[in-house]
Order: sequence, then structure tokens, then C-alpha cells
Amino acid sequence: MATKAEQRERTREEILRIATRRFAESSYAGVALEDLVAEAGLTRGALYHHFGSKQGLFAAVVERAQFAVAEAVERAAAADVAPLEAFLAGCRAFLEASLAPEVRRILLVDGPAVLGWGDWRDGDLESSARLLDAGVAELAEAGVIGSASLGTVTTMISGALNEVAIANATAAEPERGIDDAVTTLARMIAGLAPAADPGFAQPPGP
Repeated sequence: MATKAEQRERTREEILRIATRRFAESSYAGVALEDLVAEAGLTRGALYHHFGSKQGLFAAVVERAQFAVAEAVERAAAADVAPLEAFLAGCRAFLEASLAPEVRRILLVDGPAVLGWGDWRDGDLESSARLLDAGVAELAEAGVIGSASLGTVTTMISGALNEVAIANATAAEPERGIDDAVTTLARMIAGLAPAADPGFAQPPGP
């Protein structure tokens, strides 16, 4: 027989499952809590007990989506391959995961607008951005890129990947968009090689 704690956790998981689907299908503004709790067979009071408010529920859905994407990125980047190949595999995994409606609408579109940029960014820093930071640092340690301005490099790659993810969501051939984005990113990274770093001391010419 399930304990009260287990029952609470099951109830919370069911609410999150239903809310994720409804927010993905109808957007944050288009979801009525009355419909959501009716589908879950609960009362508004039960939902408020677990999440406090509609925005609190949405924040929990966003957090779950952020960590699901981060897990996909981490798995892809953990392959036993060269650092650049692993980094690009992680970026590809992010773009592929972002094709899911719940990721695009909840994480990339409604998330910053509903939660505010600061709170959304805090969650991103704890998930995908943390992995991106680590990946860029590994590229520098391996000598693939120069060691200057790594924070700026991370920020620019993050912004580019998010924009590609949003654009691909409505593209006719999103997989081709992912291929193009990863190829372009590889070229950009090549331009950050130590020899191309303005702060890198070039050997004197003949």
C-alpha cells in the first residue's frame, strides 16, 4: 500500500504530465486551471497545495523541461570521442530535443515571458548552460579554441543555438536546419583556434 508521501508524489507527477501537454498544446495563456484539474480528477485546492499557483505549476514544468534537455545533451556529449566531436554532438542533441513541442513552446517561447528573463535564465544556468560552459572549457583545455573570453563564447553559442531551435520549430525540413547549424558552428569554432585568437602571440614571420 502506498504511503502518503508516495501518493503525493504520484499526484504531483500526474499534474505535471497533464500540465506539460496542455501548456505545449495551448500555451500558458491558453490553459485554464479548471480544465487541467478536471482532467486530473482533482480540485484547484490540490493543485495549489502542490504548486501554489498557475505560475508555480508552469515554473515546475519549465524546470522539468530544462533538465530533460540537459540530460539529452549530457548523454550525447559523454561519448568517448574527441572534444570537438563530443561538443558538437551535445549541441546537436540540444537542437534535436528542441523540436519537441513542449520544449519549444514551454522552454523557449513562454518560459522567459511568463517567468521573467532572470528566473528563466537561472534555471537555464543550472541545466543546459552549465553543460555548455563545461564543454567550452574542455575545448579550451584541449587546445581546440583559445582561452580568452570563454564566458562570451558560451553566451554567443547559447544564443545562437536557442535562435536556431526556435527557427527550426516551424521549418519545413528541421533536420536539415540542424545539420546546417552544426556545420556552421564547427566553422565558427575553427575561427576560435588559438592561432586565430587576437590575444595569441603569433610567431615572427620569416
